[in-house]
Amino acid sequence: MRVVLAEDLFLLRDGLVRMLEAFGFEIAAAVESGPELARALDELDPDVAVVDVRLPPTHTDEGLQCALAARGARPGLPVLVLSQHVEQLYARELLADGNGGIGYLLKDRVFDAEQFVDAVRRVAAGGTAMDPQVIQQLLSRRAGDDRPLAGLTPRELEVLELMAQGRSNAGIAAQLVVTERAIAKHTSNIFTKLGLEVSDDDNRRVLAVLAYLDRDR
Repeated sequence: MRVVLAEDLFLLRDGLVRMLEAFGFEIAAAVESGPELARALDELDPDVAVVDVRLPPTHTDEGLQCALAARGARPGLPVLVLSQHVEQLYARELLADGNGGIGYLLKDRVFDAEQFVDAVRRVAAGGTAMDPQVIQQLLSRRAGDDRPLAGLTPRELEVLELMAQGRSNAGIAAQLVVTERAIAKHTSNIFTKLGLEVSDDDNRRVLAVLAYLDRDR
């Protein structure tokens, strides 16, 4: 699996390269700036891009904008964005096109090698890997209003949060120590209350939920 990595801090970039290579990934390019990232994504056609939000020369959202432009040129290009802090605007922009193969992790997560590598693999496979803190903020932002989300029970909100992290029904059941049948019932109730069509595709299900929660209505 070929990876384009963009991170301006040398030690972190070198550490990520070594980590990914240790887990069998091929590093097609490891770059430190927005222009280098744009060129690498255009020329190398990677299986997945792992991108720091803030890159030179602007140190604002250079990495994110390069990733979004690349996804515009190649719809569905898997992109895992890394950020120092939760930025809801960045999460919204990343989710806006509704295609799979997206992730948003805080940089603290990369120090857990298995969790980070699992997120890269999930995104590369067309799935979703959203940082729990991002999901919590998106959920809390909506939970106080009078929209359908407010009609979810505490357990349904808990299931929705785990769903939005990209977990399957089996994974949610294991986390909450309940049966898959119970989770299937909760997810059915969630989709009914949110007015979303139930899908057997976990990745599309997660994206639909996140898009619904985060869109302006």
